[in-house]
Amino acid sequence: MCNRYVGDPRTIILCVVPANADMTTSDGLQMARQVDPKGIRTIGVVTKIDIMDRGTNAKRMILNQEVHLRMGYVGVKNRAQEDIIN
Repeated sequence: MCNRYVGDPRTIILCVVPANADMTTSDGLQMARQVDPKGIRTIGVVTKIDIMDRGTNAKRMILNQEVHLRMGYVGVKNRAQEDIIN
């Protein structure tokens, strides 16, 4: 069913990828690559930035350096429990 929608060349693909997983093996990005090999109509959304391990960051993902998409990536960061307490 998803392939029917993303297969339409007029559709913008919103591909959601968690920051705490390897984005090169993401099922969503693989599906987007099948129907949009050049990444022309795919926008990446990097989620779960707030639960990444200390010392790691999503900078390379957000800066479009790992898996290139023409429209780039947007990061979504929720407040961590530590932020709520403080």
